[in-house]
Amino acid sequence: MPRFFVDLPLSPGAKIDLPPVPAHHAARVLRLVKGAEVVLFNGQGGEYPAVLEWVDKDGVTARCREWHDIERESPLDIRLAQGISSGERMDYTLQKAVELGVTAIQPLAMRRSVVKLTSERATRRVEHWQGIVMSASEQCGRNHLPQVAMPMDIPQWLATAPSGLKLFLSPEADSTLRDLDRPQGPVWLVAGPEGGFEPEESTLIQDFGFIPVRLGPRILRTETAALATVAAMQALWGDYGK
Repeated sequence: MPRFFVDLPLSPGAKIDLPPVPAHHAARVLRLVKGAEVVLFNGQGGEYPAVLEWVDKDGVTARCREWHDIERESPLDIRLAQGISSGERMDYTLQKAVELGVTAIQPLAMRRSVVKLTSERATRRVEHWQGIVMSASEQCGRNHLPQVAMPMDIPQWLATAPSGLKLFLSPEADSTLRDLDRPQGPVWLVAGPEGGFEPEESTLIQDFGFIPVRLGPRILRTETAALATVAAMQALWGDYGK
C-alpha cells in the first residue's frame, strides 16, 4: 500500500487531512480514489493503516485504523557526516543512505566541496534534503525519519564532540571494516565531497579520534563511497544476514 508521512498526531479512528505534499502525491501522482487503502506514519514509531474518505482537487482526507507496532530500523545506529556534493549526487547519497538504514545526516562544507552555501541557501537546501529523506522513508518502509542537520564546516562539527565509533573514508588507510570490532553504540562515518579531503582536513579529523578506513584498491565516487561503506557495515554487523 502507498505510505505517507504526515507530521500530525495520529490515533485509531482519527480523521486526517493530508498536508499539501502527500495530498498532491496521493491525488495527482498516484491518482488514488475514495476508498483506497494507504499507510500513514508520523515518525513517532509504528504506522497506521488508513482508508481515504475524500479525494478531490482541494485535498485528501484519510481515516486511521488501528496502530501497528512495526519497526524496520537497523540495530546499528549509523550516522553519516557527508561532504556536500553537487545537485543530484547529494540527493542520491541521502536517498540511498536512508534506504540503507542511516539514522542521522550531517552535511559538511569542505574545502573541495563544489557547492558553497550561504545561510539562506543552506536553509532551503536542508528543507529540500529533508524532503528527500521523507520520500525515501515512505518508499523503504521506515517509520522513523532520519534528520538532516544544518551544514557545518569540519572544525565546527568536530567541536560538537560526536561520540561513538568514529570512522572516515580514506583510500590510503591501512584498516578495513573487518579489522574493527562490532560497535556497541553510535557509528559516525565521515565521507568526503567530489574532490575528497584536503590533507589538513584529514589530519584534523584524525586528531579528534576518527579512524581512517578503506574499502579496497579502487577509488569510489562521493555518491558511492559512503553508501558502499554503510552496506558493508550492515553486512558485517547489522541486519543484512537476518
